[in-house]
Amino acid sequence: MSSLETVLQEVKIELMAKNQVREETHESMRKATSLSKQAILLIHQKRFGDAQEMVASAREKIVNLQTQAKQYPEIIYGGMLSAAFQEYSEANIFLVLVKEGRFVTPSEINVPSVDYVLGLADVIGEYRRLALDNLREGEVAKGEKCLEVMDQIFIQLLALDEAYMLVPGLRHKSDTARRIIESTRGDITLEVRRKSLEDQLKRFDPIKQVAKRKPRKVKQ
Repeated sequence: MSSLETVLQEVKIELMAKNQVREETHESMRKATSLSKQAILLIHQKRFGDAQEMVASAREKIVNLQTQAKQYPEIIYGGMLSAAFQEYSEANIFLVLVKEGRFVTPSEINVPSVDYVLGLADVIGEYRRLALDNLREGEVAKGEKCLEVMDQIFIQLLALDEAYMLVPGLRHKSDTARRIIESTRGDITLEVRRKSLEDQLKRFDPIKQVAKRKPRKVKQ
């Protein structure tokens, strides 16, 4: 029969091993989240190759975490892993949308559906930034295209309807998305009006009108 001391020593060894796994996995979660955030920034900078590399590095971390989750589910699954999945989903969705104009699926990037949906909701914020960048560059039409994508995502999230209860945090993200979309719509509307007024002023610029007139012939 094992002594209590022996039993507790074995328990201690097991707990220490799990704590080591917890520290390592939490570091991997933080790294995966950071890499995904960096990828999003690179997309805004139009450095798509670098962004793709960041996403690939994040994928390695995510795959390792999923492998470890089979052995230590009570350690792996939790708030931090969900946050990493969401950020990773957001980076993938945003990158493919900007480059290819399509939506990746949860199965393509191997993430839980709930985290995919929450990551998708955050893409709306990234598209606002993209829209504002286009407006600053004078590309109003591109800004309007961004708004169309934002509306499309938001409408489809609303269509989930009853599933809202199954996706914790989606209601809050949807409320935030609604405000972001309305702000963007207002910014684009103002820019469209400003550009229209600017074009009208150019057409009726008296200096240009005079310049366009043909010079009169002087009688000899």
